[in-house]
Amino acid sequence: MAISKEECSSLYLTATEALGNAYAPYSGFSVGVALLTSEGKVFTGCNVENASYSAGMCAERIALGKAVSEGYRDFIAIAVAGSSGAPTPCGICRQALYEFAPGLLVIWGSSGSDLHCLSLNGLLPEAFGPLDLK
Repeated sequence: MAISKEECSSLYLTATEALGNAYAPYSGFSVGVALLTSEGKVFTGCNVENASYSAGMCAERIALGKAVSEGYRDFIAIAVAGSSGAPTPCGICRQALYEFAPGLLVIWGSSGSDLHCLSLNGLLPEAFGPLDLK
């Protein structure tokens, strides 16, 4: 399912709003995301750092966990906003998202007027997924 340019911009705006909730006292790099389900529901997430660095959680996996815990499994797009630059999901987040939506549209940019879009397959070529276990 494709989404319009306006829907991409709106999803990115929601991600920038989620950015304000990030807890990033160690890196100073905040991330907010907005994950769109095929039913039109949006789940947000922000990164949550921890003094034990590996215990931190990325925004993408927080949004994915919220959605899955509420019974959603079909995702169309995710928008990623960062406190600086134009971040895309990290490798672990790409793998976690791939589990549910290999064709997910990933939207990122440095502002709402400078957005980039690519499928998750494009960001994670030759990915390992559920079909590889059969």
